[in-house]
Amino acid sequence: MQKGAILSILSLALLFGFQSSAQAPAAANKANAGVNPIRLMDRPEVRVSRVEIQPGAVRSVHTHDDVRFHLWIPISGKLEITIGSAKPVEAASGQAFFMQKGTPHGFKNVGTTPAAVMEVFVKDGASAAEVNALGVTLAALAKP
Repeated sequence: MQKGAILSILSLALLFGFQSSAQAPAAANKANAGVNPIRLMDRPEVRVSRVEIQPGAVRSVHTHDDVRFHLWIPISGKLEITIGSAKPVEAASGQAFFMQKGTPHGFKNVGTTPAAVMEVFVKDGASAAEVNALGVTLAALAKP
């Protein structure tokens, strides 16, 4: 099978997964007021959530011990993120933050309008091939 066909199949599978599991509530949030995670996909190898954050809302410092790594990608609003013991930094829309398993982090909407973040978690059970395929698929989807 040609590389382009494989990428197309992976992209369609990822899109189908988003559509078939969209809007399921995410139970991982420990009830931080004004922080609403919406589970878009939860598969053995990957979990994807959209997090809506009201103005002034804070997601307290926490870790994800059930994943290999975690991508945190702001998509709207004015946000700050704190990773590990570092000082909070501004998180511009479209910027990506990478965190290894167990990295403490938290975030806050410092703006006056609602904000949103996409989170992509690659789980411990994912094989190297699945991680590579996910990266290739996300890259293909990101192209205009």
